[in-house]
Amino acid sequence: MNHGAEVALVLLAAVVGANLPFFTERLLLVGPRRAPKAFGWRLLELLLLALLTLGLGRLLEARIGQIYPQGWEFYAALGCLFLTLAFPGFVWRYLRRHHG
Repeated sequence: MNHGAEVALVLLAAVVGANLPFFTERLLLVGPRRAPKAFGWRLLELLLLALLTLGLGRLLEARIGQIYPQGWEFYAALGCLFLTLAFPGFVWRYLRRHHG
């Protein structure tokens, strides 16, 4: 797999992972179904999926070569990016009009 495909894979995983908590009512994506899942559960799932995406990125970076050490700025930017990517799912779940 070339570097461009690896970057695309991580970005695709980030987009899907950021929106997935807002499109399912199951706890941690595989647990029991909750009628209205609380917003706190959705935030916890968002955090866990961000960590999984970070792990995927580090795994692919290790395949390329040496893992570059990151400072707090990288993780702050990652959190902001993940929250930005989660915006469409948030809008779909909480801000759209429900008919019926």
